[in-house]
Amino acid sequence: MKKVFGIKYQVLSIKKLLLLLLAYCLLITVPCLLSPVYASYVLPYPSFMPGNKLYKVSRAVDVLKKYWYFGSIAQVKYHMGLSDKYLVEAKTLFEYRQYLLGVDALKRSDNEFRQIPIHIQQGDREGKDMSVWKQMVAEASLVHTDILDKLILISPKEFQWSPEKDTPTTLPLHELLDQSIVIRSTIPQE
Repeated sequence: MKKVFGIKYQVLSIKKLLLLLLAYCLLITVPCLLSPVYASYVLPYPSFMPGNKLYKVSRAVDVLKKYWYFGSIAQVKYHMGLSDKYLVEAKTLFEYRQYLLGVDALKRSDNEFRQIPIHIQQGDREGKDMSVWKQMVAEASLVHTDILDKLILISPKEFQWSPEKDTPTTLPLHELLDQSIVIRSTIPQE
């Protein structure tokens, strides 16, 4: 043992130091190898929500991006991304019981998802290999359906929205969620 400034410490040999470093690396990597996380399709983090100052800007940027994504494969990516984004927005709004805004986001997600098969078929007609995209859309469809099933469990069957100085509107939430599930289950499989 050596003593520096009144503190005793032990000098480790190079062998002991390397062995300690190897043990530390194994301690970190082995648990990761034993339980790998597999996520075939992951939804994005929620973007700006209604009420945020940048929400309208975000929506305008979404529209402008359509002109950037040209070609069948790029259009599939574009519509999948927007469908995911709006579904996450709808999910968040439903969880916070903002059903009117959630239904609007759900309808936008449905509209974007309906566009995907059109562009996949266009890519097939152009002779492009769309098998990867068909598989990705099938995985996205399963993830979307799982989210929609969970929303059915946490939301009321119908919601009566009563604006000030206007007639109330009944929102058939379960019916709309079921329609969204049907849209995602009728995509053409390879």
